[in-house]
Amino acid sequence: MALKIGDSIPDIELKDQNGDIFDFSSVKGVQPFVVYFYPKDFTPGCTKEACSFRDKYEDFKELGAEVIGISSDSEESHQKFVSKYNLPFVFLSDEDKKARDLFGVKPNLLGMIPGRETFVFDMQGILRYKFNSMNASRHIPEALTALEKMK
Repeated sequence: MALKIGDSIPDIELKDQNGDIFDFSSVKGVQPFVVYFYPKDFTPGCTKEACSFRDKYEDFKELGAEVIGISSDSEESHQKFVSKYNLPFVFLSDEDKKARDLFGVKPNLLGMIPGRETFVFDMQGILRYKFNSMNASRHIPEALTALEKMK
């Protein structure tokens, strides 16, 4: 089942790019946050999207929000991706696609490519906005606009 507006963030733990366990309860109740799912580290669209989130990261921080990227890549792949592109936010490894299933992120192109979807949660971990598009560049302004409306 896909997450709907008004739903709480699922209770899930994933490993981050450093191999540490990340629990969404660590941001819930602390600050708003943006969770974006993307297909694969180092691919052109995904690199563009991650670098765009990086380039606008200060705008997210000014709105009090954290950014969290999720794909099925390993922690090691995420670590190299973060290092190569100087990415300042959290990347989570969802190798078994457990988070993708809990959030309801569907694959694109006849099921051949993992979906690209962005979720914006308020400080209490309630989903306030979600956006689905394979156009990587559209996710950042959509997420920022949603956060601005929540203020």
